[in-house]
Amino acid sequence: MATTASTKVSHTPGPIIVGADSSLWRVTAVEDDDDNVVELASRWVVVATGENAEAKVPELKGRGGFKGGLVHSSEYRSGKEYEGKKVVVVGCGNSGMELCLDLVDHGALPSLSVRSGMHILPRELLGASTFVLAMKLLKLFPVKVVDKILLILAWVVIGDTGKYGIKRPKIGPMELKNTTGKSPVLDVGSLSLIKKGKIKIVPEVESLSNNGAKFVDGRLMEFDSVIFATGYRSNVPLWLKGCDFFSENGKPKAPYPDSWKGENGLYCVGFAGRGLLGASSDAVKVALDVAEKWKSLTFQNPSWS
Repeated sequence: MATTASTKVSHTPGPIIVGADSSLWRVTAVEDDDDNVVELASRWVVVATGENAEAKVPELKGRGGFKGGLVHSSEYRSGKEYEGKKVVVVGCGNSGMELCLDLVDHGALPSLSVRSGMHILPRELLGASTFVLAMKLLKLFPVKVVDKILLILAWVVIGDTGKYGIKRPKIGPMELKNTTGKSPVLDVGSLSLIKKGKIKIVPEVESLSNNGAKFVDGRLMEFDSVIFATGYRSNVPLWLKGCDFFSENGKPKAPYPDSWKGENGLYCVGFAGRGLLGASSDAVKVALDVAEKWKSLTFQNPSWS
């Protein structure tokens, strides 16, 4: 089926197929090409649209009166249009750091708004990808031990980020990722620009004025543009109907490791806040569970196999 312009998934009491003995899921979608409505039915539905389906933008006071440009990082294309302009990037994750790097490369004057602490790790450690190294270490040691190793190595390679206004959280980078879903920043060159003062670190933005921003420490600064590198959120509640497995924020109510399975044949992949490894683990669990249920059904009804 072509990519859909709109989709609705709902759970409907059955049976609606001859021989079925339980309720089914209906997927109602509109095809982009000719606006035909397509409806599918299945015993099982796997929600795999991810935690990052749509842009998340904070409701800052004074936003409507700001005369400069306001964009989310998803709309950002190049720093070329910001040449010579003062820009505040709100959000200090990987996207925010890389945006600042690109802005400097194109002659802009970026400030990075840091609301809370974050872990910055070199892109490579001991000649290997930091991510690959972390995954290998996690196979050998507990998370807390891996965090200590990573932070010692990071201290040797990049030094104390706290003196540049970027404090590290008390929880280690891998443990923080597992418990909150917040990934450490893998530095691709932004930190050296922070050290040189080409990227300024500023506190959390409290409000916007017509020509700039006020920060939580009371400082006022003028800016030509604001870029929100504030991430994304799930939009599952907008289209998944007939169940309450998902909360209003678009994530399963059941905590990890039970977030992959709902009721009535509902499954979820990639909503545990544990990145690609978590999505992979979810997918395996779903496949095994569906296979087991299918074997049970075909055993009861040999003509289905």
